[in-house]
This record gives sequence, structure tokens and C-alpha cells, in this order.
Amino acid sequence: MPRFLFLFLLLLFMAPHDAARAQESGGSGSGLTVIRDVEIEKYLHDFGNPVFISAGLNPNSVKVVIVRDPVLNAYVAGGQNIFLHTALIQATDNARQLIGVIAHETGHIAGGHLARGSSAMKNASLQAILSMVLGVGAALASGDPNAGAAVITGGQQIAMRSMLGFTRVIEGSADAAGMRFMDANKISSRGLLEFLEKLGAQEVTPVDRQVEYARTHPLTQDRIDAVRAHVEQSPYGDAPVSAQLEEAHARLKAKLMGYLQPDAALLRYAEKDPRINARYARAIAHYQKGDMDQAVAQMNGLLKEEPSNPYFHELKGQILFESGHIREAADSYRKATSLMPEAGLLQAAYGHALVETHDPALLDEAVNHLNLSLRDEPHEPSTWRFLATAWGEKKSEGMVAYCLGEEALARADNGAARKWAERALKLLPKGSPYALRAQDIIKEARQNEDDKNS
Repeated sequence: MPRFLFLFLLLLFMAPHDAARAQESGGSGSGLTVIRDVEIEKYLHDFGNPVFISAGLNPNSVKVVIVRDPVLNAYVAGGQNIFLHTALIQATDNARQLIGVIAHETGHIAGGHLARGSSAMKNASLQAILSMVLGVGAALASGDPNAGAAVITGGQQIAMRSMLGFTRVIEGSADAAGMRFMDANKISSRGLLEFLEKLGAQEVTPVDRQVEYARTHPLTQDRIDAVRAHVEQSPYGDAPVSAQLEEAHARLKAKLMGYLQPDAALLRYAEKDPRINARYARAIAHYQKGDMDQAVAQMNGLLKEEPSNPYFHELKGQILFESGHIREAADSYRKATSLMPEAGLLQAAYGHALVETHDPALLDEAVNHLNLSLRDEPHEPSTWRFLATAWGEKKSEGMVAYCLGEEALARADNGAARKWAERALKLLPKGSPYALRAQDIIKEARQNEDDKNS
């Protein structure tokens, strides 16, 4: 392929990073592996909520999504959604660095940079297209292909400089906004500075060896200097982060390492390390490696110190469940939900455990907890599947079909959603709330298919 054509295609199809990732995140064919964890999500909102409020955002409307990915990156997509890669979270040394990253991404949301980025990309693409048209015209008029290539390449360079210039502007704008939001909460911006300095060397690293964050968030020296200047003049430049937030940061890093790198966790958090976060990491690592007895023993020790910690009860329940001790798992989940009844994912885990006891006397309670979960997490496919299983145990074919229709819709499998909803309509009482909802599923699935094909 001629070099100028490759450049043209690159500009034409190099959609803004955020928009591309948002598209991947929707549907069962997504390239993203999203981690759902009540504890980590809670901590991330503890870090971000003051910033969100200062940005004029409703914290309940901002979703912080944890992406399992060894590539260090963070970005905003699909409106008020902040995506944090596990590699980035693990690369932060303290809570204020992670708060700084969240504040920066909040700056993108508050500044409307997704919409502006799409506009800038369109302008760059138009410049590229125009240069190609002019280049082809020059080649035909002169009979010299090199003349056309020169015009096209020049146009490509102008378009690329335009897009890169826009990217640098919005990154500096997001830094400034994020620091303003942190100042409003008396939070030091030094964490953002530390994180940028940590990645600053990426500017002189060959592009193919740079971390993704450096490629999508240009780390110019001007940006780092601007953040440093702000920290030095801010009255909150040396404001400490609370001990509670630092402990939360230590625990979420330990939890992620235990799950994602169990062998490394057992080395990093050695047996002699008495800290809570170290013992937590070891418990998770033993669980991941299949040493369930050791994992339960570690959790029992942690629960003696923090008997009212819902996350510890949740993890013990998960370990017991996967060890085949279903009733004991249900008891642990019951304790977790009693301590944190607003957490939909905990309600789902408890309901699932009750279903798996295969005790008819517990089915109504299971359905109740699964429905409580769906009030908080209405688009969680696995919970609809658990509820379908519960209704199957209760011998209700209509409700099974309805729940499977909801599950398929949540997975963006529109064909299956229509099939199950149509079956539910035949089995459920006409005019009942579930039958009416089945009609809505059919309409929504058809609309989704039309949108996809248009």
C-alpha cells in the first residue's frame, strides 16, 4: 500500500480513543474485560465523589469502570463513564495519585471533551479527504504521480498536526480543571504531578514502546511544568490524604494483585507481614491457587479483627461457595448483605447461593434478594440468569422465559431477547406487569437491531 494512502486510512479510521472503547464495552462481543467488585468500586467513588460534586456532576451518575488490562491507561467514554485499567491502578503509589488521575478524567467530562474530540476528528478527516482529492487532481493534471503524492502528504501532515494540537490543548485543560476540583476540596494536586512525572520519561521513548496512557494523554513537559507550578502555589499543595483513604488504596491494590497475580502477591505480601492488606492479599492469592482451607483460615483471622467488614464476609462466602459449602456460603453472604444492604452485587451473590441450596423453602427468599439486586443493577446479565434458575425451581415457565429475555437484552443479544420475550408472552397472564415488560423487551430488541443495521 502506498505510504500516503496508509496515512489517509489511519486518519480516517483513527476514531477518538474514548469513542472506540465505548463501542467495545457494549454487548457480548466486547473486547473489554470488566471487573465488578463492590469494595473496589466503593473505594474509587470515595476517591472521586468530592471531585465529581465540585465538577457539577451527580456522583450517582458517574460510573467508574474497572477494566482488567495489563496496559496502563485511563479514559472517559460514553458520557459520564471513567474507565480505569487495572495496570494503572496498580501503578499508583498512593491514594493521591489515583485521585489525581480520576480528577483529570473528570476534567474531560466537565469540559465536554468527548464531543469536542469527535468534532476535531471530523475536521482532521475532512482535511485528509480534501488533500486526497486535490492530490489526485494534481496527478491527473500534471501526469506526475509524485505531484499528487506531495499534495496528499502535505494535507495529511496538516490534519495530523491539527489533531495532535487539539489533544494537547484538551489534556492541559483537563489537568487545570482537575486541579481546580481538587483545590475546592482541599486535596493536594501533588498526586497528579507525581503520576505525570513517573510517566514523563515516556515522551522520549519510541512510540511503539510507550505505555498506552502516554500515547493517549501526551505527556509534554509543559503539562508537567504547569501542574508543578500549581502545586507550588496552591495552599493545599502539601495537604495530606486521610489515613482511611490511604488504607483503602492499600487494600484495593492488595486485592487486585491477589486476584490477578497470586504468585507475585504471595512474594510481595510475605507471611511475616502482619498488615491487614497483606493478609487480605494472601487470602485471595491462596483462594486463586485453589488452597481453599488456607484461604478460609486467613479470612477467619481477618474477621476476628473486623467482624463488621462486609467485604470480608463476601470473600469468605465466595471461597466457601466455590468449595461446595453452599449453605455456609449463604450464611456469609447473609452477613455481608445485612451490613451493606444497598449493594446490589452482594444481594445477587446471596440470592444465587440460596438458589444453589436447592431447598424449596429458600426459593422465595432467593427471588426476593435477586429482585433487590436488580433494582440496583438492572442490566447485570448473570443476575437475570440466577433469577431464571430460581423460577425454574419454582416451575414457572413463563417467568423463566421472561428472565432469559431480560438476560439476553442485557447481553445485547437482541435475537434471543425477542425469542424469549415472545415465549413469555404466550405463557404469562395477559396484561400482567411481566407480560407488559415482555412486550417492551420485544420493541427494544427490534429497535436495537434497526439501529445496528441503519
